[in-house]
Amino acid sequence: MVARLIDEDPEGAYGYSKVALRLASRVAAVREAAGFAAYANQKYSEALAEFRAARRMTGNVELWPVMADCERGLGRPEKALDMAGAPEVHKLDKAGQVEMRLVAAGARRDMGQLDAAIVTLQSPELASNSVQPWTARLRYAYADALLAAGREGEAREWFAKAVESDKDGSTDASDRLAELDGVEFVDAFADEEDEGDGEAPTAATAAEVVEDEDDEDVEEDDLKD
Repeated sequence: MVARLIDEDPEGAYGYSKVALRLASRVAAVREAAGFAAYANQKYSEALAEFRAARRMTGNVELWPVMADCERGLGRPEKALDMAGAPEVHKLDKAGQVEMRLVAAGARRDMGQLDAAIVTLQSPELASNSVQPWTARLRYAYADALLAAGREGEAREWFAKAVESDKDGSTDASDRLAELDGVEFVDAFADEEDEGDGEAPTAATAAEVVEDEDDEDVEEDDLKD
């Protein structure tokens, strides 16, 4: 239920995670799920505690990037950067290493180090033409950092590349690109509703119209008589 609800209803997912913790707090998967539910609700201290518990139980390093991001959420970007340079990062798979790079760049931005954030994101994965599950998010983060640094032309180029690789709509790169191009979207359905303010008559209104027509017929008959 946590996995099913976490995107659509994070509060509901969090509620289920608390129940799961009461029932099976010694199961690593339960602690991990509880961590992600807390993370989705921006309860970073609680999320970090659950992730640490899960890591102690399994010995895996997969949660290292999200643990570092919890440090960012707690206002400790320096700690996140320390984690980005830790030996655990070398044990991560490619997806985990890219995620750690995104967290490190975010920490640099938290500290007002925009140029350092841009350099952090420059990597073989960013330069690659192949599309991987992380490609859209990496390109988007790079474009956003460039835009924050005032490099609008380069930002537009990378937002466009993010759109190309974002097959499942995981980012709002298309909206950001349109905004840079000065494109304004108009809701055609809203216009139709505005034009049709003369709403369709309700059943009561229709009945009144019929009654009025009947009254007119009666009056015409009286005049003939």
